[in-house]
Amino acid sequence: MTRHRTTLDPILLELLYHKFKATTEEMGIALGRTARSSYVRETHDFATALCSPSGRFFAYPAETGVSLCMDQDCSAFIAAVPDLEPGDILITNHPYLAPGLGSHLPDINLLKPYFHDGTLVCFGWSFAHCADIGGGVPSSISPSFDSLFQEGLQIPPLKLARRGELSDVMMAMLRANSRIPDVILGDLQAQLSALAVGERRVAELIRQHGLDTVRAAQDGLVAYGKARARDVQRRIPDGVYEFHDYMDDDFRTRIPVRLRCRMTVRDGEIHLDLTGTDPQVAAPYNVPTGGVRHPYLTSKLMHMLFTYDPELPRNYGIFENITVQVPSGTVMNPESPAAVGIRHAGAIRFNDAVLGCLGAADPGLAPAASGGTVIPLVVAQHDAGRQKIAVLQSLAGGAGATRDHDGAGGRDRSLANINNTPTERGELDVAVRIERYELRADSGGPGRFRGGAGVVFALRALEDGIEVMGRGLERFVFQPWGSAGGAAGAAARVVLNPGTADERELGKIDRVRLQRGDVLSVMTPGGGGYGNPYERDPDAVLDDVRLGYVSVAAARDGYGVVIGADGTLDLAATRAARRDAPRVSSFGPVRECWERLFDDASMTEFAILLLRLPAGTRDAARRAGFERVVPGVIEHGAELVCRDGFDVEAARARFAALRAELTAQCAELPAQRAHLNEARHG
Repeated sequence: MTRHRTTLDPILLELLYHKFKATTEEMGIALGRTARSSYVRETHDFATALCSPSGRFFAYPAETGVSLCMDQDCSAFIAAVPDLEPGDILITNHPYLAPGLGSHLPDINLLKPYFHDGTLVCFGWSFAHCADIGGGVPSSISPSFDSLFQEGLQIPPLKLARRGELSDVMMAMLRANSRIPDVILGDLQAQLSALAVGERRVAELIRQHGLDTVRAAQDGLVAYGKARARDVQRRIPDGVYEFHDYMDDDFRTRIPVRLRCRMTVRDGEIHLDLTGTDPQVAAPYNVPTGGVRHPYLTSKLMHMLFTYDPELPRNYGIFENITVQVPSGTVMNPESPAAVGIRHAGAIRFNDAVLGCLGAADPGLAPAASGGTVIPLVVAQHDAGRQKIAVLQSLAGGAGATRDHDGAGGRDRSLANINNTPTERGELDVAVRIERYELRADSGGPGRFRGGAGVVFALRALEDGIEVMGRGLERFVFQPWGSAGGAAGAAARVVLNPGTADERELGKIDRVRLQRGDVLSVMTPGGGGYGNPYERDPDAVLDDVRLGYVSVAAARDGYGVVIGADGTLDLAATRAARRDAPRVSSFGPVRECWERLFDDASMTEFAILLLRLPAGTRDAARRAGFERVVPGVIEHGAELVCRDGFDVEAARARFAALRAELTAQCAELPAQRAHLNEARHG
């Protein structure tokens, strides 16, 4: 489509920017206030935007909904549904048929084309997280799934409405495929209301300023955002920076999953290369980016941009100085029909790797790692023949410390800016009582500046048969890392009936069935510390003890600060304790042990070799390879390499032999494929 390239007066452009942004804010307010489910209405897991005819967001709200989606790409979604007319509304939730937009099946995306005298001006967009879209479990998401077909109703890009008439067939399909259809359709109506608000406001802007001006402003704002964002990115020194991080496992095994980033910076332009990231897994941690620049690849860069320039225009232009290379078949660019339900867990860990690259470029640019887990805690209950499903709370860890400040407690910087759900709302929805929701002592990593505390969230079942599902649980093994000599944050824990004779560590859970009186406690990780803990002001440590962030024992062990029985600071004992600073583990013991065996260069080579194998054999080859190098790792995990008596050198030799065999096997693949092609074609 030919676009008008009228150059607008800067003052008029600024005025239209705020009007566009206000439109998206009003759309979000309409959606949030009229939604039915608590996760949309209270937690605000939704978003709204104005989308250009080319499929990119030129206006995005500052205050309502999820901040993450600003760089999503609707172009494939739009291209899949031709012949648009006034009154049409498009719908999809498909992560593979709408690459760049699709996320996981519970996220329902709507687009409505806004016309003026037969000319397409832009689209209104909204998404909302659907509390249940069918599939194998209540809420549709389980870490045990290995295929998209288990995760619920798949909606390819199609028309929900034609010329203003909603499709009865589509509405019936949605109702038939959800355990809570009235709630889901209520949220869908809220999304439709948001699109109607946007359409009215865009029409008003055209009446006020004219069609050519409104269309020109879309291009002008994007160009302005691109130029201004590049100025911020010039803070990053030119160079090549590499970092990797781990998910604890793929749930089906206890083998860690590695995500890697190579960041190249040249004069404010950034290229992210994910080569060396592990192949996709037979679990829902895969992140369907479609191989294009995607918010799940750039969220940490977005955080940096708005940290240094909070008034950046909110549109896709601010990402236009970023390019990506995401090999197909990896965790960060899976091939259909890989499961993707808990895609946020993989996305968080990759963005920790981006954060590590920023810290390598300049330690002052980036904080230490945050808790690195966002856990929508779901409760399902059968009540008088009906099923109730509620996302009770979205739990986060603590924020990583910076060179200037302690990390915030219970406010993880990992992904989205969703809200807490009021405790009373959750207790009203399902038969549980929230017994604890508080900051977790001794969870923030020690440092000159302390990592933010994680949280403790404990619920008691008030009836038999209450089911609890925790999606995205991570950092039980690989702790949130510290920076500039700071220590790692505490690992996650999930405990059944803590403090009783029946106490049991559950680790990463799928579905836990509780009986009346059972208590389930989820403890999220703290953020990493920044700087040498022995350089922390002793008075600040004393304040932490008085506020309950740090125990007396942890003050002594982690900071060398001695507090007397009367609760006062013992300066003489503190000076003595600080004479010999202990070695600080910035990555935690398990990662240090693991990487004595699996160094970065060897693991990068292994991941590349696995991707050269036929797609259907990669996962099995990966599992068999790790089990050969570390017997028992499938069942017992990375902790095995930390055990006394583990022979690292022998394991390294086994790993080298495995890579050599894979190299030879891959070298034979072209001849094997050629032979198969000859056989097929006679």
